[in-house]
Formats: sequence, structure tokens, C-alpha cells
Amino acid sequence: MSRLHIQNLRTHHVGPVDLAVEAGECVALAGPSGSGKTLLLRALVDLDPHEGGVLLDGEACEAMPAPQWRRQVGLLPSESQWWYETVGEHFDAPVPEAWLARLGLEVGAMDWQVARASTGERQRLALLRLLVNRPRALLLDEPTASLDPAGVRAVEALVGEYRQAAHAPVLWVSHDPEQARRVAGRRFRIADGRLHEEAA
Repeated sequence: MSRLHIQNLRTHHVGPVDLAVEAGECVALAGPSGSGKTLLLRALVDLDPHEGGVLLDGEACEAMPAPQWRRQVGLLPSESQWWYETVGEHFDAPVPEAWLARLGLEVGAMDWQVARASTGERQRLALLRLLVNRPRALLLDEPTASLDPAGVRAVEALVGEYRQAAHAPVLWVSHDPEQARRVAGRRFRIADGRLHEEAA
């Protein structure tokens, strides 16, 4: 079981941030555009310079090479990146067919040309690309922004099941207050670079 602990973290216009996300817990993060939500997530996976500490089960981010840390603490950016021609070339491990079906994707999706996938399909495929690496913690930057209601619920359910099965801490950025209430036990807003906990 993994615990994600953020200690006095500062990056760009964000911080100091102190937050502990327990094993199997989902914490939602909201805030207006430009408030620093994405900057915070990028700092947590060592993509942007930062001060302070980020620990997973007591092991500090700086104690391991950045690529290894990012496999442990998986970031799903709001806009997924694709650099090969076919979808399957982006995956390091096979995708369970049940996961594809759960997200409304056909088994043959791994053979698709990336260019033929819609924005919503790419968003769901990017989530699967993250999950097949079995990260110990998840950082999700608006993972359902391009999805219809059925797709939203499917992603919420799959992430919830993964979180519980892997005892993974999850930090979920969402602009939808109703979604935040569905997926998270605690909710925070980021304003003036600081986290402010919202009432239950």
C-alpha cells in the first residue's frame, strides 16, 4: 500500500503545498484555469523545477531517477501525447480486453492509426496506457473532459476499481463539482497558489 506525501512543495506560482493522500484514497482538486493545478501535478512527477518534498511510502522523489519515479507516480495529462503511428506502439504491456470493453473500446483499438481516434477515444486510451504500467499512485488531470456521460461514468468506475485493488492514492483534477463529490472523499480548491479544503 502506498501513501503520497507532499511536503512544503513550491513550484512557479504554486505553494507552499502540504498534503497527504492515503493508500486507496481519492482527493479531488479544483480551481480556475491558470490557478496552478497542472503545475502542481507536473511538479509532483518532477517535470518542472520545484522545492520541497514529494514522497511515496516514505521514499523521496529525488532518491530515484525521474523515469522510474514517473512509473511509480503516474500522471495522466489533460492532453495526451502520441508520437507513433499506431495506438499499440505506445503501450508497454498488453491491455486487458475487459478494460477496453469497460471504456467502450473495441479489442482492435490497439491496431488503430492514432490519427483515426477521436479526442475522447484518445483520452480513454491514454488512461489505459497509464494503468497497464500499474503505477502505485495516480495523478489525473481532467481525465473525463472530452467524454460523454456514459464515458465519464465508465472512467470513474475503472479508476475507482484500480484505486481500491492497488490501494493507490489518487489526486484527481476536475472542474465538475458533482464528479468531485462522486469520486473523492476529500476536496480541495487551489487559489493564490494554496490548497483550501472544501466542506464535505
